[in-house]
Amino acid sequence: MKHYIQITAGRGPVECARAVTLVAREIVKAIPSLQLADCEPHNKVEGCYMSITFVTGESIPVTIIKEWHGTVLWRSTANPYRPGHKRSNWFVGVNFFDEEGLPDINESDIIYETCRSGGKGGQNVNKVETTVRAIHIPSGIAVKCSDERSQSQNKASARERLLLKLYRQNNKARAESLHRQWSNHDKLERGNPVKKLSGKL
Repeated sequence: MKHYIQITAGRGPVECARAVTLVAREIVKAIPSLQLADCEPHNKVEGCYMSITFVTGESIPVTIIKEWHGTVLWRSTANPYRPGHKRSNWFVGVNFFDEEGLPDINESDIIYETCRSGGKGGQNVNKVETTVRAIHIPSGIAVKCSDERSQSQNKASARERLLLKLYRQNNKARAESLHRQWSNHDKLERGNPVKKLSGKL
């Protein structure tokens, strides 16, 4: 069974997106078997992510889940994005879930399209339509996967990424609610952080 960890900035500012990256690094140190499953980069700033999702086939220790699951606070000691900004506490959400936690959708609602991979990768990649695009018709969400040389492997990966995006969309309302909670309270307790970290953004 696959186990997932999703780290999200909700609708937070760039500092929260940077905190997602920093928290992700710390979690990978704690769980070296993690692999990147999906991510949503910040649309303007490199090195910042609105969401990162990791996957592992190994069981995650309960002690780690208890330590990280929930709201995590990153207290910035330096802010290169808005120097002089008074706020130093930035929050992200960390959620652990298993394969069964992914959305249960009808396969007939997914359309798969194939196309040739662009750029480098050898003749096989360029001549054979190995890239797979998966589209969820009801939501309009689409993903593309060209990581593998096999079309069937890319199809499976595209389906997984699509389910992860649907999972993220399903939890968007909760993330937005958390962000409102963080924004409406100018005190350390906001978001009830389960873990507190500090350092330069």
